[in-house]
Amino acid sequence: MMDTTNTDDLDKRILRAIAKNGRISVQALGDSVGLSPSPVARRLKRLEERGIVTGYSAMIDETALGFGVSVFVSVKLDRQIDDALQAFEKAILAFPEVVDCWLMTGNRDYLLRVVTRSMAEFEKFLVGSLTKVKGVAEIESSIPLRRVKQTGSRTP
Repeated sequence: MMDTTNTDDLDKRILRAIAKNGRISVQALGDSVGLSPSPVARRLKRLEERGIVTGYSAMIDETALGFGVSVFVSVKLDRQIDDALQAFEKAILAFPEVVDCWLMTGNRDYLLRVVTRSMAEFEKFLVGSLTKVKGVAEIESSIPLRRVKQTGSRTP
């Protein structure tokens, strides 16, 4: 369970620094927050143990890899019971085209971000895969024009 109590200003500065550069060395991190390497390493380890820092990853430019189409897809299921939700979520885990999936409140049950190489590939995924998932009642797609802001995570 995540423990967010006792997060002081130094912890917040560490979090902001690693959010900008997850590959920053402990020495450089310490320099940026005004601590020597040993105390900054201990604080970072504590942030990991408390579940505040959950991992490290690279930001990948999907377009540079040829995945130029990103579509937001809202899905409504025919039933909102546990078994139906679990079955849908299990099916979604098998689709590499789905890079984000959120269980939602409101008129739709799920919001997906689907990434493909082309609109033809998106159509093939939509018609050949997503519409065939048991329990899917309605699908609505929205095509983003451009990303205005991107951050990995919100930091204090």
